[in-house]
Amino acid sequence: MTEPQLIVSPDWLANHLEDSNIVIVDCRFSLANPKLGQQQYQDSHIPGAFYLDLDQDLSSPIQKHGGRHPLPNPEKLAAKLSEIGITSQQTLVVAYDDSRFAFASRLWWLLRYYGHEKVVLLDGGFSQWKNSGYPISSEIPSAQFGQFTPQIHPEMLVNIETVKARKDLPGVVVVDSREPECYLGKTEPIDPIAGCIPGAVNYPWQEVTESTGFVKINEQSQRWEKIKEAEEIIVYCGSGVTACVNLLSLELAGIHHAQLYGGSWSDWCSYLIEEQK
Repeated sequence: MTEPQLIVSPDWLANHLEDSNIVIVDCRFSLANPKLGQQQYQDSHIPGAFYLDLDQDLSSPIQKHGGRHPLPNPEKLAAKLSEIGITSQQTLVVAYDDSRFAFASRLWWLLRYYGHEKVVLLDGGFSQWKNSGYPISSEIPSAQFGQFTPQIHPEMLVNIETVKARKDLPGVVVVDSREPECYLGKTEPIDPIAGCIPGAVNYPWQEVTESTGFVKINEQSQRWEKIKEAEEIIVYCGSGVTACVNLLSLELAGIHHAQLYGGSWSDWCSYLIEEQK
């Protein structure tokens, strides 16, 4: 099997459903209804797919600081990945959601952060798979036996101290991935304070894909033209989830050194709240 790069089509996956070296992961989720993704998965999913939940599997419990979706405990996630048949450096993981990569890209980024490069995203997500007439299933697959060992790449992640220290330096660009209204501080649907990190530029994550969920493959390089020469690119969103869609976009554009501010705005504003007291 020729290894695909970053994105696979529904046609490609349909032709490789029986490949024993592929594990498919359903990442559907709703911030407004955290139980919805699990319910959707149980109702219907791509045959053989396992489910990973943003809150339960791809994040750790919320603390005072660190944001609304802190990174998961590496050992706990590694155990879960092993249970669904993923072996480090061997298994090709195909992740999908139904939210224009909003949640599948979190798994994509986490696997790469843990040293597993063999991970791709399903173009168009579950809707396009279903609309293409490919099979769906409600059968929950049995546990598999993989061996996932995290090999963390700390250079891919920054914390608030690093952002504060570096955001105003020449050659450093901070990218806000949220909708323009949130970036401009006109609205804030989740966090207690509206606004953005001073000096950040706005690249809304939804622009990476069409409304149908398909990635705009040919437009990614042009999208980042203004900042492609930056020495450092730090990307954030509300809680470190949808920023991963922009990190995917940067990878598609051939820009490989961008970093995630894991806590993102929810972490940043948690300190602003303390300052206001």
